[in-house]
Amino acid sequence: MSRFNRLSILVPAVLAVSALPLRAQNQYIGYVYPAGGQRGATFPIRLGGQGLVYASDVVVSGEGVSVRLVDYYRVMSNQEMSLLRQQLNELRKKGSTLSDAMTARMAWFEFPASVEPPEVRGLICPSCGSLNPLEAAVCSNCNAALKKPKAPKPDKTGVKNGPPKSEQEVAKQNLIERIQRRFAEDERNAAVRAHRELVFAEVTVAPDAKPGRREIRVITKRGISNALSFYVGQVPEVARKPMKTARKPVLGKEHLAQRKRPPEEETMRITVPCTMNGQIAAGEVNRYRFPASKGQRLLICAKARQLVPYVADGVPGWFQAVLRLHDANGKELAYNDDFRFHPDPVLYFEVPANGDYVLTINEAIFRGRESFVYRITIGELPFVTGIFPLGGRVGQPVKIEACGWNLEKAALAPPPKDAKPGRYLIAAADGKLVSNYVPFALDTLGECLDKEPNDSPSKAQKVNLPIIVNGRADRPGDWDVFEVEGKAGQTIVAQVHARRLGSPFDSFVKVTGADGKIIALNDDHYDAGSGLNTDHADSYLMVKLPADGKYFIHLGETRRHAGKAYAYRLRISRPRPDFALRLVPSRIIMRSKLSAAVTVYAIRKDGFDGPIKLSFKNLPKGLESSGVTLGAKKEVTRLTVKTSLAKMDKPVNLTVVGSAKIGNRQLVHEAVPTEDRMQAFLWRHLLPAEELPVLVYNPSYRPPADRIRPPIRDEDRPKGVTRNLRKSSVDWYLRQIESLYQQWFLTDKFANRQIASIEARLIR
Repeated sequence: MSRFNRLSILVPAVLAVSALPLRAQNQYIGYVYPAGGQRGATFPIRLGGQGLVYASDVVVSGEGVSVRLVDYYRVMSNQEMSLLRQQLNELRKKGSTLSDAMTARMAWFEFPASVEPPEVRGLICPSCGSLNPLEAAVCSNCNAALKKPKAPKPDKTGVKNGPPKSEQEVAKQNLIERIQRRFAEDERNAAVRAHRELVFAEVTVAPDAKPGRREIRVITKRGISNALSFYVGQVPEVARKPMKTARKPVLGKEHLAQRKRPPEEETMRITVPCTMNGQIAAGEVNRYRFPASKGQRLLICAKARQLVPYVADGVPGWFQAVLRLHDANGKELAYNDDFRFHPDPVLYFEVPANGDYVLTINEAIFRGRESFVYRITIGELPFVTGIFPLGGRVGQPVKIEACGWNLEKAALAPPPKDAKPGRYLIAAADGKLVSNYVPFALDTLGECLDKEPNDSPSKAQKVNLPIIVNGRADRPGDWDVFEVEGKAGQTIVAQVHARRLGSPFDSFVKVTGADGKIIALNDDHYDAGSGLNTDHADSYLMVKLPADGKYFIHLGETRRHAGKAYAYRLRISRPRPDFALRLVPSRIIMRSKLSAAVTVYAIRKDGFDGPIKLSFKNLPKGLESSGVTLGAKKEVTRLTVKTSLAKMDKPVNLTVVGSAKIGNRQLVHEAVPTEDRMQAFLWRHLLPAEELPVLVYNPSYRPPADRIRPPIRDEDRPKGVTRNLRKSSVDWYLRQIESLYQQWFLTDKFANRQIASIEARLIR
């Protein structure tokens, strides 16, 4: 695709999004920490974002994962922070009291749980210091007996020793701690202001939940956030203490913005297998020490860019993680900063001797902030590095060869027998653990394998159109050449799928005539629908043949790399006109009884330029849309939906479909929801999501008041106050006080005294 065509897809995305109602794009989450958890576990998470006021729910896609919303921290104004500081000082004074209602509320207040250090998630061996599962009887490292700690008695007094406190004292202490937590989480000068609002929740993962990637969103009374990756893990997990919102660095004083950690938090001791969750701050290195035995075949894989795919204000545009493995003496044994063309690193390490080893992770150029979230899994786990072939024919059995690590007892499961044409994710399982997922393509065309030697026109492999050839780069500099018969004026297509199917093969395609002259060639072909892929190394060309005769399609690897992993699928056929659809944004937010629109992009294939009818599929009651037709040769349009509803209690997932008649075929495709995201100041990508939720909201919603202030007493009204505030200013101050009061931050006495003081300053 030409640069002009790329811009014609991406630039309208910005314009179209900006044309939507402003509030429809306000709900945003920039990170979730931790970004997953083990099956059968319950654990706290926090999400940072903006526009999350009136948060009402947190949802995770798929089955087996439930989330309970605990609290929401909005960004408070300087005036509100000043009021909290005054209230805190008053609470610390001897003799201060709370009302009965506030005592009842605060005595049993549920604080947002922070992520616990590993010591409270396992048993520490008294002999060697290794971390063991809570159910363990002996240490997995040295076989020493483990003692389970006694369960602490419920303590609502706030002190471990001394006489029990009254409910009034407990409530006051809880209120003090609650205000202190708000101060501790507040960052006035944040590095990324879009991360300052915090949502706290508790996640429960069922023991039988399917492992792998999910998507998490925050639901508010006014909208739905974008989706972020959330993983269900298979091995025990630990998580470091969560970061506070990072401070914006000042040129020449960057050290002042760096996080200050005690030395004991830099290195965490773990037991293999384990998944480690953490966040990288500027200049940081996180270390994990673990015992290992000679002969263990350890897989160490990191997820960083997979969690937050695009960073707008930094190069290369994501968290570029670096893994290093050292022995107990500090000698570096292994290093990786990416896995092939994937930015997230993967290490495979066969342990040479018994002992302790230290794994470190850092950002390549030591950037960092709260959204630089990672998950590292280490253990003797199955991992697929490549498969062959990369696809097969619909309805036909196919034997898939897998290469990778720890696959001796693992079996790769192909797509179901009744699977339709498309791209599927498959994995290998050994009965207990499931490997990483790799893509596998299904098509309706006939298939064959490339047959060596076929590295020159004189030895070309003859094929009949249409055909999909499954092949590999067998040796450095290998060329695979295929001979076809063509007619004058006939158009043929040569298309490679390799990178888009997880192969490191970097293709180059050219078509030559019988005389050896080059008729057409292509190295890289841009695919706007390829998701996270930023390395568009697959080739594509469509060429009109000048005369009857023999033609040769040459396919090579541009960097002269080769091996079992360097697989490809080459389609040689006449044009198969088709299309794919992407829509922005990945959620629809509508005001009561109004309408909203999504922007739909058509990715046209093999020269298809006809009209496409777009519509919503099976709209629920209260929603309606007349659809729209994307005109011939057009690439972008807007699809509108309107509602007669005043509000929805919960979001509902929608589906957009497009249909087009191409010859005698009627093609129908579903649109993939996406978010328009910027990478590294410049490039824009359509980031795919699993679902397209819609929510109708009431713009006048306000949370119901659950506190009623007692009347202001005469002694609370100040005398001799200068009247220097206009009514608009007084109203503004009163709203600040009332908001904090309704959120149970202010006592009755303090709120009434502040209100009386402000009202007394009104200019009459």
